[in-house]
Amino acid sequence: MSSLGNLRDLYQQVILERYKKPRHRGKTDPVDRHHRGHNPSCGDTIELTVQLNATGDRIEAVKFEGEGCAIAMASADLMAEAMRGHTLDEALQMVQRFQMMMQGKDEFPSEMRKLNVMQGVSQFPVRIKCATLTWHTLKAALEASDESQTKGFVSNEEVA
Repeated sequence: MSSLGNLRDLYQQVILERYKKPRHRGKTDPVDRHHRGHNPSCGDTIELTVQLNATGDRIEAVKFEGEGCAIAMASADLMAEAMRGHTLDEALQMVQRFQMMMQGKDEFPSEMRKLNVMQGVSQFPVRIKCATLTWHTLKAALEASDESQTKGFVSNEEVA
């Protein structure tokens, strides 16, 4: 088997492992940011909660609840883990980088290489929305003012 085939198998293993045993499912305490996301074409729904540090400029924790396919749930779990300790600006840059990776134009540096596991999804355009849903939802949560957070869902239907 080629090394690319082995890599693909490894990626699939990580995605299935994160789907079956997510490490970041639940709600943060306290909830400093909150947003829901929905992917109407396949039914994935996600509810993200974010806990910020005392000064409100760094992410302490991200947790998620919801239902979806293995790709959507694994992406949520990996994203929640990767965001810990990052500033809001860094987190928004990571969202941008993830979206570029889904277009085959970027990848994460070695210290965040776990996120590159999702890179294989970019070969399946119909599944990209599954992988990016949680990232769009996080972006909306971080950019929302406190009052606007719980109104409606983020949908990534219009995003390629």
